[in-house]
Amino acid sequence: MNAIDKSVSADITLGHLLDTLALTPEAPLVFFYGGQAVKAGYHVTEVKAGRFCALDCGANPEAWSEIFIQLWDIDEDGRSHMPAGKFCAIIRKVSDHVRLDPSARLTFEVSDGKQPMSLYCASSPRLNAGVFEVALDARPSSCKPRDRWLVDNPAPQNACCSPTAGTKCCA
Repeated sequence: MNAIDKSVSADITLGHLLDTLALTPEAPLVFFYGGQAVKAGYHVTEVKAGRFCALDCGANPEAWSEIFIQLWDIDEDGRSHMPAGKFCAIIRKVSDHVRLDPSARLTFEVSDGKQPMSLYCASSPRLNAGVFEVALDARPSSCKPRDRWLVDNPAPQNACCSPTAGTKCCA
């Protein structure tokens, strides 16, 4: 089990993750990143919540809530992967002390303790042979004004510069 279908990766919320994991709390929870599964002894080392206000590169004001879950990818004491219910209990414990917005954007920070932490967005958990699998994809930089424009103005199917176009108009 060292590869997972990443075609469903996208930002999910903390609420979606917890609601899905609650359906089968005894199922092991395995995160996949960089083409591999986290080691069975992984730890949730930190959970942070933040509210951000910023200006994007087009001088547009931006505001969002984000929750960061830090995973330490280690193999320890011959343990098996954490059950989904234990993961949910850790998050509930944090929520006793820190306000966690269930609709907040969810970001995972992952490191093996040797390599620098990397940021990942998560796919929706999927139950596969009794194991919850969550694909983590590197969180790329983006230009928010461009991203909004692309949503509002999708490229036509036969745009002249698309790889399938038969004409050359971009010379």
